[in-house]
Amino acid sequence: MRIEQLEYITAVTRLGSLRRAAEELHLSQPALSETVRNLERELGVDLLERKRSGAKISDEGRELLPHIMSVLDAVDRLRGAAGDQHRVSRMVRLGTVNTATVPLVVPTVREFRASHPVTQVELVGAQEADIHRGLLEGAFDLGLVNYLRGDDMPPGFETTELLCGRPVVCVRPDSPLAALEAVDTDSLLSEPLVVMRSGYVMHRFVHRLLRGRTPSFSYSTDGAEMGKLMVAEGLGATVLPDFSVVGDPLERRGAITVRPLAGVATDVLLVLQRRPSGSVPRAVRDLHELFVRNARAYRAPSWD
Repeated sequence: MRIEQLEYITAVTRLGSLRRAAEELHLSQPALSETVRNLERELGVDLLERKRSGAKISDEGRELLPHIMSVLDAVDRLRGAAGDQHRVSRMVRLGTVNTATVPLVVPTVREFRASHPVTQVELVGAQEADIHRGLLEGAFDLGLVNYLRGDDMPPGFETTELLCGRPVVCVRPDSPLAALEAVDTDSLLSEPLVVMRSGYVMHRFVHRLLRGRTPSFSYSTDGAEMGKLMVAEGLGATVLPDFSVVGDPLERRGAITVRPLAGVATDVLLVLQRRPSGSVPRAVRDLHELFVRNARAYRAPSWD
């Protein structure tokens, strides 16, 4: 058994395809496939479930995945103790729900890049459930996830609260809602509404806010960035955490603006999560610390 065989399995698991894994690893697909099959023969287990649409980890492989990750973590610790630069030059993978792009993600990644010029950062927009799955399977090193104050945090992750904001209505400056000091539910329902898809915290919040009532017309989209663009193009209003809108380039240019929700005092949290591990690569640890430091420096808008 060789370490690269275990690394190949995690790459195929993360990418869901032998072809994509071979491209990332700079191997031929037949060579990668044969290497994985050799490991399967040695272990006596089919680690991958192969279909015409791609390859994914099998049920048996999923049971062994924590052990594979433990071995790779141990190797990482050994390399770190020996001063191997592998820990410096590796890629850091960040799964994010993308609501904090403006105040936190972009400045933090820019600062990280300046201090870690040989470390790549891969940003993947995803829903909360996909981020948690990616953290557990090793596809992500860190995850940025939203919660509402009072939500139960899932077990099995180290969680650090970064930002706390309020839900606000994001509209164009020429929208009738922009003329209001605060937007009540009746006013919100009078305009077309851009809502996040099921699986996002703001979808759950809006559903609770409207209490079964429906807007005049609604769109469904995947993430805050597309929602803000749709608002800027005049398709309707959307409800997002204030830290997702205030300071956004569209807001700075006057293409969108925000108004508080009348009578709403719900806190929206942005947290940083990672899988507990005895050994955290230095690049991941440094990026985590930058997020925490920049979050402390962030000043949230006041709606009181």
